[in-house]
Amino acid sequence: MSQHSLKKALSDAMKAAMRAKEKERLGAIRLVLAEIKRIEVDERIDVDDERCLTVLDKMCKQRRDSISQYEDAGREELAAQERFEMGVIQEFMPTPLSDAELEALIDKAIADSGADSMKAMGQVVALVKPAAQGRADMGAVSRMIKARLSQ
Repeated sequence: MSQHSLKKALSDAMKAAMRAKEKERLGAIRLVLAEIKRIEVDERIDVDDERCLTVLDKMCKQRRDSISQYEDAGREELAAQERFEMGVIQEFMPTPLSDAELEALIDKAIADSGADSMKAMGQVVALVKPAAQGRADMGAVSRMIKARLSQ
């Protein structure tokens, strides 16, 4: 894969959405591309696939938070819009890790770091994060690591 394949896939999807006149999908893709462009301009860098995944992951987390807030406030139409945007964003993310794969990844990180208490949680998270970024909810991963280390 080329260095900017995720960014190219987003651009291609934007063009396809324009041609198909899919207004909502186009809006969601433009949100992602605008965030990537903002990072490139602010930090004067060229965003690679790893950073794109971080952006997508962050945007999904924001959508999850918004959905719960809108549902609590009884604003189902806004929650539905956030769900739609999250679905579009998730199309560009790698396939999620299964529970078994995630547990194996955590076990390996604990073994590699020699962690035996909560004091070493940061080391374990640092080992798991690169492999799980964009493929698992890092909040849930942290809870799993915490549960494993507190046993």
